[in-house]
Amino acid sequence: MFTGLIQKTGLIRSMKKRSGGGLLLGIGHETWPDGLQKGESVAVNGACLTVTEVISPESFTCDCLDETLRNTCLGALVTGDRLNLERALAFGDRLGGHLVSGHVDGAGKVAAIRPDGPDYVVRVKCSPELLGGMVLKGSVALDGISLTISALQNDAFEVSVIPHTWQNTTLQKFEPGRLVNIETDMIGKYLKRFMHAPEVSSVDEDLLRRSGFIK
Repeated sequence: MFTGLIQKTGLIRSMKKRSGGGLLLGIGHETWPDGLQKGESVAVNGACLTVTEVISPESFTCDCLDETLRNTCLGALVTGDRLNLERALAFGDRLGGHLVSGHVDGAGKVAAIRPDGPDYVVRVKCSPELLGGMVLKGSVALDGISLTISALQNDAFEVSVIPHTWQNTTLQKFEPGRLVNIETDMIGKYLKRFMHAPEVSSVDEDLLRRSGFIK
């Protein structure tokens, strides 16, 4: 589990095809005070990956499965590209962003970027299925970054970005046409699934009580 608050940006040092499929990624980064551990989870551009080897205090490797490549934009990256990195949330940590699973729902494409005073507005086009899991002023993770949806359209959504987030993530490298990983809000996905369950014809007080939402 993650928060969408990016801790460091890193870069791809190597991309090697694995026998049988997938990629072995080599990632460089600034040193973490307590150091990464083999087997721990790290969100790489919003995709939860496992550290397979700690090469040095400033680099590690992780496997990227074919399933991950099909559902994220990681396969479109090249050596030297910058990445957003976040270590898994520990119990007791502050939840400053929102609950992010690291399981990317799909990809979108940056349609436009415009300044808005000191801030920036990023417009992203994506599928109706992904848009169906979003609400105005709700949360979305864009390449692993926790952001708030400031506008919703038929084929796109917008997020407003403050200068701190712009300067300390890969957002400053975004440009129209770039593919980005999207993870919609976890709570929203559960509610959407619940509302569209075959056995649910309507939501009333009795249903909420039987489902444990109220007493």
